[in-house]
Amino acid sequence: MVHDSKDPDPAEASSGTGAGHHGTGWSPDLTRVLVARSLRAFGDGYVAILLPIHLSRLGYDAFAVGLISTATLLGSALLVLAVGLLSYRVGRRHALLGAALLMAATGLGFARIDSFGPLLVIAFVGTLNPSGGDVSVFLPLEHTVLSHVVADENRTAVFARYSAVGAVFGALGAVFVGVVDWLAPVLAPSTTTTLLFGLYGAIGLLTFLLYRHLSPRIEAGADSPPAPLGPSRGIIYRLAALFSVDAFGGGLVINSLLTLWLAARFVLDLSAIGVIFFVTSLCSAASYFAAAPLARRFGLVNTMVFTHLPSSMFLILTAFAPTGWAAFGLLILRALLSQMDVPTRSSYVMAVVRPEERPAAASVTAVPRSLAAAVAPLLSGWLLTASPFGWPLILAGILKAAYDLVLLRRFSGIKPPEER
Repeated sequence: MVHDSKDPDPAEASSGTGAGHHGTGWSPDLTRVLVARSLRAFGDGYVAILLPIHLSRLGYDAFAVGLISTATLLGSALLVLAVGLLSYRVGRRHALLGAALLMAATGLGFARIDSFGPLLVIAFVGTLNPSGGDVSVFLPLEHTVLSHVVADENRTAVFARYSAVGAVFGALGAVFVGVVDWLAPVLAPSTTTTLLFGLYGAIGLLTFLLYRHLSPRIEAGADSPPAPLGPSRGIIYRLAALFSVDAFGGGLVINSLLTLWLAARFVLDLSAIGVIFFVTSLCSAASYFAAAPLARRFGLVNTMVFTHLPSSMFLILTAFAPTGWAAFGLLILRALLSQMDVPTRSSYVMAVVRPEERPAAASVTAVPRSLAAAVAPLLSGWLLTASPFGWPLILAGILKAAYDLVLLRRFSGIKPPEER
């Protein structure tokens, strides 16, 4: 193996990892985190589709939707950065409790306010997620908790399960958004929309109750107190830069803007779009369970690259789909491959740093991703306003393919402990 002189040897970086874990089996803390992830994913699943339709009904165009989406992602990035810098002072449990209360306030704000300016502010400071995935402040905190309570050999499998439950419940949320159309004969869509944003806030409160019962074992022990990045900074900075390229590509095709493109290009209603995201999310969920055995067989980096690269090709082809059914089929093929890099990427980051650096590493790799993803919807919204053709899909696919190739070249020789 060849390592940068400033980077830690993975063996050294992860030495003593087991000391931070309080057991290799299942624990109540893992259950609480997974249930919280499921609830939030359900809310994110329908809000990502509901948001652009809600804003369109209020009279705002695709560029305005992109601006709101950018505000949500930019605000999330800054919040994640703050958590990375300060969570070691307030503790992981308290940080998660604060994020849950912020989620509740976000749902209440969108349920009660229609003016663009206040909505933009709420989007910036809140937890609303227009991508359908999880790019919020919860992610690095929960990743740190998970990696702290499981052993190295179980880490990728637990991250895969974490991602899978998110995808399944995100899929349920996506199809649930059809309630707006289903109830239209008896309830005005604006009323149903208000209730759904209120439900999003209620999910934040339920998440708060779950986090309240997390045990003291999730906090860093005296043997590995949280610390800023030290020996691992070289690896993490390079990974963060690469992840930001991938995230910018993903930000061009977040669910909120993909909803607008599908509606404009193929004249699909909200229920049909919800079904599309339901099926693609289920396909993603199924793929997560393949990520762990593939990673054990071929390695984390190889699994990330060789599943992600063909998915980028399917995304490019979707832009040229002649019918809604053809687009649906290509999106399914993409979904079967595109998300296997999520648990493997998270596991890889946690594996190549020292245990005490994990909170900082999670934040440092998440913040550039969020910032890059925050800028992209503005460009995508402008492109969709100028033309209904799928230029954002093509650009996203090219950027993601480039990311895969550079990742393979630069990191295939840096192995996590379980691959040595």
